[in-house]
Amino acid sequence: MLLVLYRPNDFGFSRLGLIVSKKCEKRAVGRNRLKRLIRESFRKNQEFIANLDVIVIARKGLAKEDNNKVFIDLEKHWQRLIKCKS
Repeated sequence: MLLVLYRPNDFGFSRLGLIVSKKCEKRAVGRNRLKRLIRESFRKNQEFIANLDVIVIARKGLAKEDNNKVFIDLEKHWQRLIKCKS
């Protein structure tokens, strides 16, 4: 339900791009909740994925998941990025 794309950068720190469309969640409250969850998860893992530009695309159905499920999904993606970077 999440698609994470990444590319190395030369800035020395990682950057985050978010795409949460109306197709994913009709209400702005739901879209903002997802953005806050993704940003918080990114902040917690930012030091491990330094020098990457990361784009997170929310897919349809993600808004129906609870916060813990979204965090678990994101943790899996961050772990994959850390392994790929090594």
